[in-house]
Amino acid sequence: MDVLLKLSILLVVGLLGGRVAKYLHLPNVTGYLVAGLFVGPSFFKLITEQDAQTFSAINQVALAAIAFSIGSEFIMKDMLKLGKNILIITAAQVFGAIFCVFAVTYWIFGQDLAFSLVIASMSAATAPAATIMVIRQYKTYGPLTRTILPVVALDDAFGIMLFGIAMSIAKISTGTTDYNFLQIIAQPLIEIVGSLLLGFVLGYLLTLFANRAKSQEESLSIVLAAIAGATGLANLLSLSPLLTCMALGATLVNLMKQSKRIFTIIDDFTPPVYLLFFTLAGASLNLSILAQVGLMGIAYIIARASGKIIGARLGSKAVKADPMVQKYLGLSLLPQGGVSIGLSIIVRQQLPEYAAAITTVILFSVLVYEVSGPIFAKIALQKAGEFDKLDVSAVE
Repeated sequence: MDVLLKLSILLVVGLLGGRVAKYLHLPNVTGYLVAGLFVGPSFFKLITEQDAQTFSAINQVALAAIAFSIGSEFIMKDMLKLGKNILIITAAQVFGAIFCVFAVTYWIFGQDLAFSLVIASMSAATAPAATIMVIRQYKTYGPLTRTILPVVALDDAFGIMLFGIAMSIAKISTGTTDYNFLQIIAQPLIEIVGSLLLGFVLGYLLTLFANRAKSQEESLSIVLAAIAGATGLANLLSLSPLLTCMALGATLVNLMKQSKRIFTIIDDFTPPVYLLFFTLAGASLNLSILAQVGLMGIAYIIARASGKIIGARLGSKAVKADPMVQKYLGLSLLPQGGVSIGLSIIVRQQLPEYAAAITTVILFSVLVYEVSGPIFAKIALQKAGEFDKLDVSAVE
């Protein structure tokens, strides 16, 4: 079947899924994912694994645009007020998830140290895309929304760094490398610092060009070139495209006086890209892994959710955050997707002896969390009383 015809099918199916989800009072993103599941290998097989690779550029564009938008929340004056608190909350939920998953795999299921460390480190990252879509759909605003956005951005940074350390320890324990302690720490730090520096440099250049744009069309072209360039250069330099694009957005919002205009232009451009991204994500999921995952996969799901919820609550209490943040932040941090899948590819390349087991558990986790995560995020934001508050906040 022609690629463009398949693209058309994905758009139509995604739109229908979104309509059904809205009718059932579910987040649109859940409808996109479930609709994609039906056209994927689990049911009608209209979209194959090879097609998912063909459309990989859409995934990269969507993730880059989401990361760029998250960067807009890192306004320096606000971060100086909240920075310490956000760091503590993020660290608490990251280490909560890692500890719970490690405890389950190492002590209960008797897996070795390398396996347990690597899969535990992969539990830290939250997929920001699904939660951001829920926030946009329901126009939420308030203490919980303001906390979610920087936390989901930072926990990917934490997750990438801790995964790098876990991989280095795993290689040493399995005898596949002889890294010393400094190299174990340095490798992930170089990736994070390099990504942030690249994002800052490109963000500075973007600010210069965006200030000289004569029209919306020019502004959109400049921003898209910057996002694509940031993603491409990060891939070329073996850095994190996600962190680079976050830094790009953060630099722009702090250096450009009328940066809101730029982010509004991007927000108007991206809805069909996001629709395709989530429908494709659903089409990439295969229900056949349910038969392979076993008790450990189910235990991983429960352990990760428990760790994030307990960690977020303890961290929020420690900094005396708003009661709504203490109660509901953990529920908003459950989606798991692109980053974890990307990390599983690295495991396949560098620790092939563990790849099959880890990839199966992670894909099962993505299947469960990408469908249920947006629903939990919606429940959390609704119970916190933050629906349809964005216009009010703008007036204030």
